Amino acid sequence: MLDQPKKALMLCDREPIHIPGAIQPHGVMLVADAETSLIVGVAGDVENRLTSNWSGRALSEVLGQPVDTSEIVAGSVLELDPLIGQTETFDVALHRSGEWLVAELEPAESDQPIKLSILKAASHGFERSSNLNHLYKNAAAVFRKLTGYDRVMVYRFLEDNAGVVVGESDAEGVGSFMNHHFPAADIPKQARALYIRNRIRVIPNVAYAPAPIRSSASDLAEIDLSDAALRSVSPIHLQYLANMDVAASASVSIVQDGTLWGLVACHNRTPRPLSRSVRDACEILALQLSRQIRAKDEAVLYRERVRLRSSEDDICGKLGPDDTLGKFFKQTGRELRRMMASDGFAAFQGGDVFTEGTCPDPMMIQAIARFAMQSIPQRPVSTDRLSTDLPEAASIREIASGLLAVVMSSEVPTVLLWFRAEKLQVVEWAGNPHKNVDADPNAVLTPRSSFENWTETVRGRSRPWSLAEVESAGRIIQRLLEERANRRMKLLNEELAVTIRENDRLIRQKDFLLKEVNHRVQNSLSLVNSFLRMQAREAAGSEAVAHLTVAQQRIGAVSLVHRRLYSGTSVDNVDLGRYLEELVEELVATLDEGWRDQITLDLVPVLISADKAVPVGLILTELVINANKYAYEGAAGPIAVSLEQHHNQFRMVVADQGAGKGNEVKGTGFGSRMLDVLLNQIDGALESADNHPGLRTIVTAPVAQTGY
Repeated sequence: MLDQPKKALMLCDREPIHIPGAIQPHGVMLVADAETSLIVGVAGDVENRLTSNWSGRALSEVLGQPVDTSEIVAGSVLELDPLIGQTETFDVALHRSGEWLVAELEPAESDQPIKLSILKAASHGFERSSNLNHLYKNAAAVFRKLTGYDRVMVYRFLEDNAGVVVGESDAEGVGSFMNHHFPAADIPKQARALYIRNRIRVIPNVAYAPAPIRSSASDLAEIDLSDAALRSVSPIHLQYLANMDVAASASVSIVQDGTLWGLVACHNRTPRPLSRSVRDACEILALQLSRQIRAKDEAVLYRERVRLRSSEDDICGKLGPDDTLGKFFKQTGRELRRMMASDGFAAFQGGDVFTEGTCPDPMMIQAIARFAMQSIPQRPVSTDRLSTDLPEAASIREIASGLLAVVMSSEVPTVLLWFRAEKLQVVEWAGNPHKNVDADPNAVLTPRSSFENWTETVRGRSRPWSLAEVESAGRIIQRLLEERANRRMKLLNEELAVTIRENDRLIRQKDFLLKEVNHRVQNSLSLVNSFLRMQAREAAGSEAVAHLTVAQQRIGAVSLVHRRLYSGTSVDNVDLGRYLEELVEELVATLDEGWRDQITLDLVPVLISADKAVPVGLILTELVINANKYAYEGAAGPIAVSLEQHHNQFRMVVADQGAGKGNEVKGTGFGSRMLDVLLNQIDGALESADNHPGLRTIVTAPVAQTGY
């Protein structure tokens, strides 16, 4: 059975908030046919504030200025000159929604434009913040001064999509939500998607009566208002704000790499509009805040990595040439435990168990070691809730709720385990997140009404392991393997002097066989490429030449993986970053000379299995080929390729600045079918989005299976 917060989330996720069929009445809206630019619908008091004669008129005529529809692309907003209405002046913004042009008119505020010096001072203040907590507090104060709202909160999303207030600035008499958690159901997934699309959302008066969209000819009830600043907000959210005694609200998105990190949430006890200049300033500052959060996160990670590297050097340097692993662990167990800031350290080898600090009993350690051995050797396993992943560990959660483990593969597997004790977490919620949740999927959605402090004690959780600590555990095993290999080689040189030449001969034979296999594979691939070139010459001048060239490029991607495998130290894994870099170089060599300076790369090292590297290389090849053919119609143009890793997922982005996706289906469909097959092979997903201009294609997939 689903728990209560998950039920609430599923219910809220059903609400179609992007098609409300109405707007906020402080502004007015004109809807025109995108082809004819003739107005077919309106919302708000257009007749008394703008014109009573709107039906069928040209949009440019009513707005009193020319409208160049060629400048309006999906996802972008075109700001026009202010328009003088019957009794007021309007700011005008235009965007496209499917087959419609949507003009939004909001009252132009009398506030003076925000001075550049104010933004500079705020940005410098962000940079001078000594740590993240100081940055959050400083940001809340800056946004409150800029907007004039009573309460401003910096709100961060957690891994489970719940949120927590990490920074706050309040006016006198306003209750604080600092450090309070809010359940994921408070901001459902479709709302989070809109927060990424629209970086600022303002509700000047929570108690407004929605102004429905009225149409003279066409049915506009289902028009998508995702990009509309005036879009009417969900009545559930309005009631939610009213229950918090909020009369006006503004939310500014904090986005990192296309992911919603959090929000700057602004509340006011009385209705309050925000001028366009203030909104623009808020969006600029949110970008600066996002960059500073990332920079400070990376600085903390860098310092931790330096500390761990130093500890690794000290510890691995103590493995003497004559030491057994058991003796080594007894000598360095305390340092290994302290290095990871753990409460206990254990090493399991065969039937032997070595412990330091507070650890479970040997039988339980063996059970946990077997659990860890289900993972891929030398790839760390980390969890801050061991009893969730291994139910039998519930009896030891007081001393071992957190586990960091890594397996050293050998004839007698060795498992290193670090334990962290349970850390009781007292979570302060803004209201009971489990209350008033209806399990009926057809229930009428209602917001929760209480935001009083509600405390929950979370058990079975430890302090989480950092990315640097997980990386360090993997490096320690690698270095121990290397040291042990060196020590065993020296022993073999001393004890097996008689057979050393035979061993060398076997090693040379193995290397010869590997090279021979690679040589034959390369010859076979070269032969296929030669046939394709011969066929291309015979088919010169026909459409088949392009298809044969693409086939050669795809075969080149496969060939490159084999060269990297047999020239490296491992025949199982490939550095995906280096592989993609070399692959792009080879692809560029097959294209016109003009492409050499057009492709930019931003690739981080990602270790991936060889069987996954080939499909990823073919996917990249296909995306670059598509950009060449469709984005620039064979001419050279900018293409950006980036690769990054987040936990067990890699993310590859190919972005061009060409013609974009458009509505026309291009190509034969073979490439699309091939992409589907390749994505299935790596358990991946592909998303495409407008790059403004061009197309941005994102491929995500797990680096490797976790094994449990």
